[in-house]
Amino acid sequence: MKAVLCKAYGPPESLVIEDVEPLRPGPGQVVISVKACGINFPDTLIIEGKYQFKPEMPFSPGGEVAGVVKEVGEGVERVRVGDRVIAFTGWGGFAEEVLADAEKLIPMPDEMDFVTASAFVMVYGTSHYALKDRAKIQPGETLLVLGAAGGVGLAAVELGKAMGARVIAAASSEEKLAVCRQHGADECINYANEDLKESIKRLTGGQGVDVIYDPVGGNYAEPALRGMAWEGRYLVVGFAAGEIPRIPLNLTLLKGCSIVGVFWGSFTTRDPQRNQEHLRELMAWFHEGRLRPHISATYPLERVADALNDLRARKITGKAVLLLEER
Repeated sequence: MKAVLCKAYGPPESLVIEDVEPLRPGPGQVVISVKACGINFPDTLIIEGKYQFKPEMPFSPGGEVAGVVKEVGEGVERVRVGDRVIAFTGWGGFAEEVLADAEKLIPMPDEMDFVTASAFVMVYGTSHYALKDRAKIQPGETLLVLGAAGGVGLAAVELGKAMGARVIAAASSEEKLAVCRQHGADECINYANEDLKESIKRLTGGQGVDVIYDPVGGNYAEPALRGMAWEGRYLVVGFAAGEIPRIPLNLTLLKGCSIVGVFWGSFTTRDPQRNQEHLRELMAWFHEGRLRPHISATYPLERVADALNDLRARKITGKAVLLLEER
């Protein structure tokens, strides 16, 4: 089978595509024939050794796949060969086959195609866990989403609306903000040419925002926090800007607010039952049409470097997907 391989840490151009031996499942595992694999920001980090996890080399990046069960290992009864499934694997997905734990597979809804399925689990799972469990957002509260046109950001915009919040989307261009409006944003801030703190103040009548969803970090963190309402919750989701901000902690005292970490990957392993409850709710909302994954680009396997570079250059709105077969 063909696989994208990381043999040494480096930029996307250092990845190679090679023929490797077909996979065989161990006890409790399945082999999935990958049809599509979502491309996520952690994929750009893991190939440079900058992610929390460092797989043994050589490895394939790609953490969320959609495909068909090809082979099942000993003791597997939950799924059968031929089942359409979604798998969150962490890595290994940029290949024609991937191994997955059978107990963690997610059945694909009949109305969901492989491309959509591969772009769903990580971004909606992360944002749902952040807003529901970590922020405990309530109907009528105001949510500010930074990096709102990105994968997790756009998911947070949709989920905030689904949970009854007033959503303010912040992004770096009018084109990106137009996408945010299409997905339910009530108000928008172009932080490339607007003062973020003053815009928050203007849009909230000086009250500030109740919840901040931040997958960006960098220079936007402190002005966003200064626009926080009393007893607000600041969700730390990631650092796409590259810089981990250093926050003056006196701001949390003055505003009585909380800074809350969001690590969905760890949550899925620490509380798998609750994660399954979350996923069932997300699939129900998708069925109802309340969630509409935005996939702005697809790439064939041989253009994997272009895909990762486009993501790093913030040329992608919503999600990008690597195709392992023609649509």
